[in-house]
Amino acid sequence: MGSSASRELPQFKGRPGWEFTDISGLDLAAYRPVSADQDTATAPEPLFAPQGANELAPGVVVTRIADAPAELIERYLGSVVTADDVFTTLNDSAEYRSGWLVYVPPGTVLEQPISLQTVQPASGTMLHQRTLIVLDQGAQAEVWEQYLSAQADLDGVVNVITELVVGDGARLRYVCGQSLSERSWIFGAQRAELARDACLDWVALGFGSARGRVRMETRLGGPGAAARVTGAYASRGRQHIDFDTTQEHAAPSTTSDLAFRGVLGGRSTAVWKGNIIVDPGAQKTDAFQESRNLLLSQRAHADAIPGLEIQANDVRCTHAAAVAQVDPEQLFYLRSHGLGEDVAKRLVIEGFLAALMERFEPGPVRERLGDALEHRLALVLGSS
Repeated sequence: MGSSASRELPQFKGRPGWEFTDISGLDLAAYRPVSADQDTATAPEPLFAPQGANELAPGVVVTRIADAPAELIERYLGSVVTADDVFTTLNDSAEYRSGWLVYVPPGTVLEQPISLQTVQPASGTMLHQRTLIVLDQGAQAEVWEQYLSAQADLDGVVNVITELVVGDGARLRYVCGQSLSERSWIFGAQRAELARDACLDWVALGFGSARGRVRMETRLGGPGAAARVTGAYASRGRQHIDFDTTQEHAAPSTTSDLAFRGVLGGRSTAVWKGNIIVDPGAQKTDAFQESRNLLLSQRAHADAIPGLEIQANDVRCTHAAAVAQVDPEQLFYLRSHGLGEDVAKRLVIEGFLAALMERFEPGPVRERLGDALEHRLALVLGSS
C-alpha cells in the first residue's frame, strides 16, 4: 500500500520530479473510481485505427486485466512498477482496474500487431488503468495501445501503470498514445525491464489532457539489451505536457537511444526531463538522448532538461536539447516562392518532425504514426 507519504498529493516545487507541473488544482475526492460495469464506453474517434484483428498464435494471451490468468498475475504484476506515490498507490489498491494483459510464450513470433484500447467513460470519474505486457524468451510482438475519452469535453482522471517485461532475446515494439479530452488529467508510471539481448522499440504520443505527468523508465538489465524510445507531443490552448524519462543501464554492452520532439501552440507548456543512468559495472554502455521543441506562438513555453549519472568509466553517453520559435527566415523563403503563410508554417513543422519519422522503417508503422501526427497538427494549427 505504500507509506503515508506516498498517499499525499505531490507539491509543486516541493518534491523532486514535480518542479514543473502544478497539480494543486486537482481534487482527487471529486472523482469516483470507474467500476467494471462502466468500463464499456466507446470513443468517438481513435488516435490510430486498429490494423486488422488480433490474430493470436497458440499460447498467446490477450485479455482484460481483471480476467487474466492468476498464475501470470502472481508472477508478473507489480514486478516492474511498485507503489511509490499517491497515484501508483491508488492504482495498486483499486478494487477495479481497467486495462490489459498480453503474454507471448517463448519463441512465438506474432505477424500481426495487437491493438488495445481503453476509454475514459464519463466526467467525474477516475480510471485506474493497468497494462502488463510480457514477452518470454525469444518471442516477438508489436502492441499498439491508446487511451481515449468518451466525450470531447470530459473532465476526468486517468491513472496509468504500464509494465513491460522483455525476456532474453525477445523483441517488442510498443506504441502507446493518449488523445484524452483536453479537460482531463493524466498520470502515468510506465516501466520496461529488458533481459539479455532483449530489444525494445517504444513509441509515445502525447496529444490530449489538460495537465499531468507521465514517467517512462527503461531498465536494461541484461548484457546486450537495446532500447529505442521515441516520443512526440503536440499541444494547444493552455495544455501542459510533462514527460519524465529514464534510461538505466544496469548491465554491460547495452544500448539506448531516446528522441522526443514537441510542437506547441497557443499558451501551452511542456517539459521533458530525461536522465541516463549508468550503474557500476555497466561498461561498454552506449546511450543517447535528445529533446527538441518548436514553439508556434510567443506565449508557448517548453523546458528540456537532460541529465547524466555515470558510474562506469568505459561508456559513451551524449545528450542534446533545444527550444526554438518557428524560424522567420524559413517562412520568408517559402512565402517568397509563392506559398501562403499557413502552408509555409505547415512545411516547416513537417520538416521539424521528419527526423522523428525517419526513426521508423517505411511501411505501416510510419504511415499510421504520420497520420496521427498530421491529424493532431491540423487541430493545433487551427487553434493557434
